Amino acid sequence: MAKKRGRREYGPKAQKTVERVMGERKRGTLRSGGSGKRVTSRKQAIAIALSEARQSGAKVPKRPR
Repeated sequence: MAKKRGRREYGPKAQKTVERVMGERKRGTLRSGGSGKRVTSRKQAIAIALSEARQSGAKVPKRPR
């Protein structure tokens, strides 16, 4: 499926959230919500950031089920 031209998938607010969370991961201060363990996985950090962005009302596509 081809992407539509000129359409952003993620809004600027979501991008800022991802930037902030990736910085936390790099510094080693990012913790997982469930267990409270330190997050080292890049994919998990992005998932946390997008989840936070969704909760704050940023433009983020729905989570794949």
